[in-house]
Amino acid sequence: MNLQELPASETAGMDHWTRVKKRLRAELGEDVFTSWFARVDLEDHSDGTVRLSVPTRFLKQWIQSHYRERLMGLWKHECDDVHRIELTVRGAVRARPVVGGVARPVPAAPRSAQQIKLVENSPSARAETVSSGVARPAAATPREGSDGLEGASLDPKYTFDSFVEGESNALALAAARQVATAAAVTFNPLYIHAPVGLGKTHLMQAVASAAQASGRRVLYLTAEHFMYRFVAALKAQSALAFKDTLRTIDLLLIDDMQFLHGKQVQQEFCHTLNALIDGARQVVVAADRPPADLETLDDRMRSRLAGGLVVAISEPDFGLRRAILTNRIDCVRRSHATFAVPEAVLDYVARHVGNSGRDLEGALNRLIAHNQLTNQPVTQEMAEATLRDLVRNTEPRRVKIEDIQRIVSKHYNVSKADLLSARRTRTIVRPRQIAMYLAKALTPRSLPEIGRRFGNRDHTTVLHAVRKIEDLARSDTTLAQELDLLKRMLDA
Repeated sequence: MNLQELPASETAGMDHWTRVKKRLRAELGEDVFTSWFARVDLEDHSDGTVRLSVPTRFLKQWIQSHYRERLMGLWKHECDDVHRIELTVRGAVRARPVVGGVARPVPAAPRSAQQIKLVENSPSARAETVSSGVARPAAATPREGSDGLEGASLDPKYTFDSFVEGESNALALAAARQVATAAAVTFNPLYIHAPVGLGKTHLMQAVASAAQASGRRVLYLTAEHFMYRFVAALKAQSALAFKDTLRTIDLLLIDDMQFLHGKQVQQEFCHTLNALIDGARQVVVAADRPPADLETLDDRMRSRLAGGLVVAISEPDFGLRRAILTNRIDCVRRSHATFAVPEAVLDYVARHVGNSGRDLEGALNRLIAHNQLTNQPVTQEMAEATLRDLVRNTEPRRVKIEDIQRIVSKHYNVSKADLLSARRTRTIVRPRQIAMYLAKALTPRSLPEIGRRFGNRDHTTVLHAVRKIEDLARSDTTLAQELDLLKRMLDA
């Protein structure tokens, strides 16, 4: 059948729909259009009603909530008589081959056993759950074309029982326990942030294990794993199945959020986050900094992440560091009953080694290895020699002007050459003045030396920049916050 053989009403309807989609693609961009409208089909256009179909209920709800008015406006622009748009979920209709330019429904094929299932529906997946400690969808091989989601591996050591509590992490631990055991969502999302090695991943995996043990459907992923799975689904043209599966879980945990990159991936994560939160399902996110400092994320996602409970884990004090070492030694003695560390050595390690629990464990592992490989007891002298390179430098970090120029250039999206140039455009002058101000505030360099490092400028130019930024920061809270952020980035 060719186009001329089709009823005129169907031909006109498809022409209108083609133009509507073209306008949508132009207005929304290719990424958004592909995510939400690539699989929307025109079923009928008659009597002032446009009937569209979508493959999933979620897609229907999302389009109705976010794009219904825009769709109506575009259709009215094409046809004055349109007064209603109906969205239906294709149930008995699946593949829609194009015949003569118009999609025709065909009966849906039986659902394959290889299609996406939650873990409790699959014996093999249940076995996988027992070994890994987390509920996750069964993963299909790529040749099967399925969109199964496989969670990241869990370390069985990371439980609430093995987590050492102290003043710096007490609130984060309490919030994590609440999420893992609560019958209803109390705060959403839970956002835990801390520098590397302070226990974020331990808490995340403890939540996943405890929640899964209570029968909830749980998925624990790193941000990089999420990106990999989403990109793979896009390449396999199965992104919608990926999205639908992701939205059927009870608890989603995303670790290392600072590594989530890519506009389309971020959009999809934001849509997933909104869908789960709106559906009263729990989301837990961990990162190495608070939401406001995640510069790679757009404002909308940062706002959404900050809208729940944001909890920080700070560096452990001496008491917690000592408790972490004691806990670790107790674990070692289960397999090496004769291993012993003098109290004075434990105090030395707790006071002088590293800034995190991970540093402490690494130091203790060295002592264990030395003891077992040489059969020599752990002494103060041995500890000092073995851990010499791990002892913290008590001198404050010295900020260099090169560091300031690099951080400011990256933050304001200008090049270092621009900062040193004679250009006077506002987009360059303000970052240049801020960099000069930071150089004066954070380094011992004199005004003439700072001027030389910024394109051989006179010291009066530097003084003007410093006074200008100081005056603006008193009245401009946004600028004051930016300056604090830049200082923290330089201290990191």
